[in-house]
Amino acid sequence: MRVGRPEERPEIVVVPHTHWDREWYLPFQRFRLRLVSLLDGVIDGMEADPRWHFTLDGQMAAVDDYLEIRPERRERLAALVREGRLAVGPWQILHDEFLCSGENIVRNLELGMRRAEELGAAMMVGYLPDQFGHCAQTPQILRLAGIEHACLWRGVPDRVRTRSFAWESPDGTAIRTQYLPEGGYGNAASMFEEFGEFGNGASLLPGRAAGFAASMGRWYPDGGPLLAMYGADHTAPAPDLADRVASAELGMRLDTLAGYFAGEEPSVDGLPRIRGELRSHARANILPGVLSARVRLKQMMGRAERLVERYAEPLAALWYSGDAQRFLDLAWRRLIEASCHDSVTGCGSDETAEQVAAHMAEAEQLGRAVCDLVTAEQAAAVPLGSHLVFNPTPAARTGLVVLDVPCDGEPGLATGDGRPVPVQTLDVAPTVLDDAVHPASALPILLERVYGRVLFGQEIRDWSVSREDRTLTFHVTARATVPFDIGDVRDALRGADGEWRVRILADPRRTVAALVDVPALGLATVRPVAPAGPAEGPVRAEGNVLGNGLLSAEVRDDGDLVLRTPSGGVVEGVGRIVDGGDLGDSYNHAPPATDTIIGDPRTVAVRTVSEGPLVAALDIVRTYRWPASGDVPGDARSEAAEDVTVTTRAELRAGEPFVRLRVTFDNRCDDHRVRLHLPLPRQADTSFAEGQFAITERGLTAEGGFGERPVPTFPASGFVAAGGLAVLLEHATEYEVTGGGRELALTLLRSVGYLSRDRNAYRDQPAGPQLPTPGAQCRGERTVGLAVMPYPGERPGADVLRAAETYRHDLLTAAGYGQAAAPAPPSREGIAITGDGVVMTSLRTRDGGIETRMVAQCAEPTTAVLHGDFTEGTRVDLRGRPGVPLDVHDGTAALALRPWEIATVRLRAS
Repeated sequence: MRVGRPEERPEIVVVPHTHWDREWYLPFQRFRLRLVSLLDGVIDGMEADPRWHFTLDGQMAAVDDYLEIRPERRERLAALVREGRLAVGPWQILHDEFLCSGENIVRNLELGMRRAEELGAAMMVGYLPDQFGHCAQTPQILRLAGIEHACLWRGVPDRVRTRSFAWESPDGTAIRTQYLPEGGYGNAASMFEEFGEFGNGASLLPGRAAGFAASMGRWYPDGGPLLAMYGADHTAPAPDLADRVASAELGMRLDTLAGYFAGEEPSVDGLPRIRGELRSHARANILPGVLSARVRLKQMMGRAERLVERYAEPLAALWYSGDAQRFLDLAWRRLIEASCHDSVTGCGSDETAEQVAAHMAEAEQLGRAVCDLVTAEQAAAVPLGSHLVFNPTPAARTGLVVLDVPCDGEPGLATGDGRPVPVQTLDVAPTVLDDAVHPASALPILLERVYGRVLFGQEIRDWSVSREDRTLTFHVTARATVPFDIGDVRDALRGADGEWRVRILADPRRTVAALVDVPALGLATVRPVAPAGPAEGPVRAEGNVLGNGLLSAEVRDDGDLVLRTPSGGVVEGVGRIVDGGDLGDSYNHAPPATDTIIGDPRTVAVRTVSEGPLVAALDIVRTYRWPASGDVPGDARSEAAEDVTVTTRAELRAGEPFVRLRVTFDNRCDDHRVRLHLPLPRQADTSFAEGQFAITERGLTAEGGFGERPVPTFPASGFVAAGGLAVLLEHATEYEVTGGGRELALTLLRSVGYLSRDRNAYRDQPAGPQLPTPGAQCRGERTVGLAVMPYPGERPGADVLRAAETYRHDLLTAAGYGQAAAPAPPSREGIAITGDGVVMTSLRTRDGGIETRMVAQCAEPTTAVLHGDFTEGTRVDLRGRPGVPLDVHDGTAALALRPWEIATVRLRAS
């Protein structure tokens, strides 16, 4: 585009804004102090000058955080929103798209739009200014919420050469997307910096505007106004900005981002099309090291999301007579806050990380509290000594649960329907908990150990005092039903003298593994019965070999595993632990120039944990000597070293075609990265990673071009698969296919000591302040769980999806406390959702019905079949607005789905 005289130049639309990192190198409350001051000034300035417009970073969290301190200003702020001069929303927070679940992204948008509309209007632009790349299904998510424009910066590939492109989800949904070139969300920040005059009185602004137009013009071959984003991190615009723009007479105007897009057609016709995720390093840093910084945060997020999404919400929707919605709303608020792109990422200060962990812990606690609430209501009808079992998956399944059962010998169990339940004893609890002699003067103090009726963690069901042999005996059990008063015991001991024997005896009980059939999203009861005979099952541990008929795992002399399938498939060397140096920071891994790689253990021992017949496990104990820290001046690792013991528990369960691994070690070292290596059965050219409503196929390299090393480390949430081997995951995990496609490496831990280093070998520019973060060294005991599953063919199919679903969502149990003689309730089904490649992501109560969301995780059209106690069904969008009704017959409805389509359905009973 030619840039000539002012009257020939394109219009420049200046969008004043601030990019507000809610918590980062400072913790939330310290940043909020600045936010309040900034917004006080913005609101006062906008009220005084109607020319002013302002965009509040696409996230409602800044508004909520402000109004919590300034509630009296709510109406003043809302008036500016209603006038269209202050743009708020549509997100609640600017999330990291790869480190939270797809459902978290949807709830984030849902909450942000609702809160923005309460103030007057949500900005209908999918503004994503600073996320470290973008997940594949974002275009479909935005369109399902009624948003027709996206606007972003990082992750855009080199082949995008114009400011607009059609960003397409795997299902084919495309959204017109505005790329922010030449500086991202601050591409016009320098235009108004240090505003002044030359000696002859000429303004600096015309020259800067001309330079901006010349630089940006090449991105606008179709013409149209230039988008000038005037703002930066935690900054306010110049207070006389409106006067400068008006006096310059340069074809510039102030507007919001929403106002800019009001003149843009949403059509994607004729635009270059980019399909799937945006994770290119070509035009901006995407800072991939955040995937593995502070792994504990990723673990906490995964655990809390699962508990709320797949346990608490479905339980409350299907099996609770009360209302737990306020607790669930609060849990979601905490999850959404923690998903922020400077929060779950772990790239903030140690104070920030502690606060983020607290939010995640609160979300998990709220989810667990709702589960307790619902299961307590249901367990009231389950006899004492029996157990309630909940299946969080939408298909009937047989799964292993661990129960404490009262018995004095081999136990027998059956369901409430009378079906026998296979059982394996894991542990026998002691019956003598304490037996000691005390002087009578100490008895009153000993009785203070009784809390209510609880003693040694169990309830007192009976007691006796024998003055003849001076013995006080308590009988305790898991749950007692007879009355108890500690005052009666004191009375019985009144006047006691001499020495007394005090015994605490527990009822006989065992910890057992039980293989239970449970209906889809349903409940089953497991009750004690007379044992039918010796426990039988397919699982065995013999020496260094585990087997369950579907898979065998043999421990080699070096501690690695050999996996064998019934079809003759063999995978050698699974589970090698490799430690290497890391002189990077929380944003980018950077090994030292002279690295020391430790992959061979010094010693190996194998211990049998359980032998079957339902579950068998071995502990593989390996010792290593790892360098104690990094040597930054020498660009190497230290000569000093630490002895580290790494224990890998390998476990096979009945009916599971995968081996569960749990790796535990005490991290006593700094500045290093620990990875788990798994050789692939076949050389791979691509990998497949599940996450955020899609399975993303990736090559073995990453596109570079900016000032950052394009490392091929990628995120996965549910599983990662390559070359015939799938790894099932508990949380978002960083992986890399190495060795020319012959091996998969998963990051278990990355220890770094700085938020950002000014000199990072893998990144040209600082990513933040050079702030020490000793907490990011992640010292102490670390445990990571996953499972390994060989599969046939190149692409993972429905069998891998099913395995990932069951691995991540164990059956939930609760002890019954009803009348011991009452019959056990029969099994009851909730709602079943079946179909090849169909995955349920949520089920909740909404607007008087039950809403469920599912996605077709497959490359071919499929059909979801829903069955349950409902008579009406309607497709709805992500905002709950009704669409096409379903054809429901006898509580069953079929829903045709495109490949990778996200579908939300509202179900009602007449």
